[in-house]
Amino acid sequence: MAGAIIENMSTKKLCIVGGILLVFQVIAFLVGGLIAPSPTTAVPYTSVKCIDVRKNHHKTKWLMPWGPNPCEKLKDFDEAVSRQIEANDIVFAVHIPLPKKEMSPWFQFMLFIMQLDIAFKMDNDLKENAEITLDVSLAYRDDTFDDWEEIAHAIEIRKLKCTFGSPKTLESEGRHYDCDFLPFMEIGSVAHKYYLINIRLPVNERKGINVGIGEIKDIRLVGIHQNGGFTKVWFAMKTFLTPSILIIMVWYWRRITLMTRAPVLLEKVIFALGISMTFINIPVEWFSIGFDWTWMLLFGDIRQGIFYAMLLSFWIIFCGEHMMDQNERNRLSGYWKQVGPIAVGSFCLFIFDMCERGVQLKNPFYSIWTTEVGTELAMAFIIVAGICLCLYFLFLCFMVFQVFRNISGKQSSLPAMSKARRLHYEGLIFRFKFLMLITLACAAMTVIFFIVSQVTEGHWKWGDITIQVNSAFFTGIYGMWNLYVFALMFLYAPSHKNYGEDQSNGDLGVNSGEELQLTTTITHVDGPTEVYKLARKEAQE
Repeated sequence: MAGAIIENMSTKKLCIVGGILLVFQVIAFLVGGLIAPSPTTAVPYTSVKCIDVRKNHHKTKWLMPWGPNPCEKLKDFDEAVSRQIEANDIVFAVHIPLPKKEMSPWFQFMLFIMQLDIAFKMDNDLKENAEITLDVSLAYRDDTFDDWEEIAHAIEIRKLKCTFGSPKTLESEGRHYDCDFLPFMEIGSVAHKYYLINIRLPVNERKGINVGIGEIKDIRLVGIHQNGGFTKVWFAMKTFLTPSILIIMVWYWRRITLMTRAPVLLEKVIFALGISMTFINIPVEWFSIGFDWTWMLLFGDIRQGIFYAMLLSFWIIFCGEHMMDQNERNRLSGYWKQVGPIAVGSFCLFIFDMCERGVQLKNPFYSIWTTEVGTELAMAFIIVAGICLCLYFLFLCFMVFQVFRNISGKQSSLPAMSKARRLHYEGLIFRFKFLMLITLACAAMTVIFFIVSQVTEGHWKWGDITIQVNSAFFTGIYGMWNLYVFALMFLYAPSHKNYGEDQSNGDLGVNSGEELQLTTTITHVDGPTEVYKLARKEAQE
């Protein structure tokens, strides 16, 4: 009677396999913690106020804050008032990166947030629920003497959320409001060396544009990009793990096709999980070094979504296949109640991502959170996805409870078996519970390391050794789920051991009545695994 490898593997061999996987897991964390730098870098930029007195501002040349052809600058707005320069003639210019530096495709993406320095003034107070209109343009070039090429131009509206800690009196004039950061721009590739942002604040009192927004003193940006060193380590991990999972996946499916029966549902789901893991691992990011692929962030989100949806589905089916009776088992349609919330939640998150990063492919300044309709729509998708996730975990907890209850019920019948048979089935129960606990540990580690990476400063320093916690989180968790999928395909591959040939019933000390009781649901010599048959007997009774 052939089963899965995990059922026919001795405890000693199982511990050896577990030890080897644990070593690779530790290496995955150390690679990120000791070799890779911090995943991202934040660079502050202060805009330079340039003068542009020409008409049709959006058609004029680009204004550089410094360099070979710098713009005519304003020190502050008092100078603008004394020189009778209007607000529509002022451009806030930001050059990326800072002087004497270059951007690199290894940075992968750029994310910018904006902070406004707004001063209180009695005759120009900040109105409640004020909105600021931004006329923004983005350009690039690869040589300091090339002309700037436009990437995007848009007119965006942002809501101002500011507080003022002092009484609004004449004595408080000049003090600054405390304003929240505003989402400004996100671009999914860094294919060029230099970027230039020009920001205008058009004023139209008749239409109420940029009226009642206070006295803006400065515009500051914070640019966040991925570190090139971390990118190289990340690409190296993907390049190493891709053939590893691909090889075990081919080996796993080959062993299944050698069986004389058709693959069962659990085997198909494990194979699908391997495909989704391979889909994440394939290092297509290497092409982003030579091509301007701004859709890589969206593509990465889709790949992760497919894997996590497949992983959640696997957990449900894994529990169900060890709990349900013969009439319910081995059919995907039997899990529609549990898999349905996964599909709905994944679809909602996909639509949300398309509404955000999908639109940003054309307009990098767009943010779904900047309008009331967009915010309500985004919150609706997130809430529905959250409800689906809660329903899923309720179903999963109930099914795990049912499985352990069924197996515990089986343990009461073990004393009546012969010693060899009892030890064999006790080993099966132990291995099943062991895999369930490993699954729980993987999920817990993911949550714990995520929380630690959010609350720590990003690195720990022990003597001369610096450990990058955030990098260790990314590489360690990524390696952990690869090892998890690898272990599943290895341990749940069909075993070529056959108790019917290798050991007689006499060798196991089993009489014909006991054998009949334990194998009444076997329909084929290569049928369901022994954990199936043991765990579902209570349902049949």
